[in-house]
Amino acid sequence: MCLAVPGRIISLTNDTDPLARKGQIDFSGITKEISLAYVPEAGINDYVIVHAGFAISLLDEDEAHASLQAFQALNEFRNEE
Repeated sequence: MCLAVPGRIISLTNDTDPLARKGQIDFSGITKEISLAYVPEAGINDYVIVHAGFAISLLDEDEAHASLQAFQALNEFRNEE
């Protein structure tokens, strides 16, 4: 099973090569450097879907919040067991 998670771009590299462009992505308090090669239009404060170290698509802010709430609810449910 593959899982892609939403995150918010908090900073970008200044690389002029679009295939080498990366950004720091915030995943609810955890930040990771992620490739933005597949989403050249992405900017700071945009939400992206990330899979295997690559942002694979842009995500609407409302959709991102709904996904993050669903992950949080799943985590809370899991911790109740």
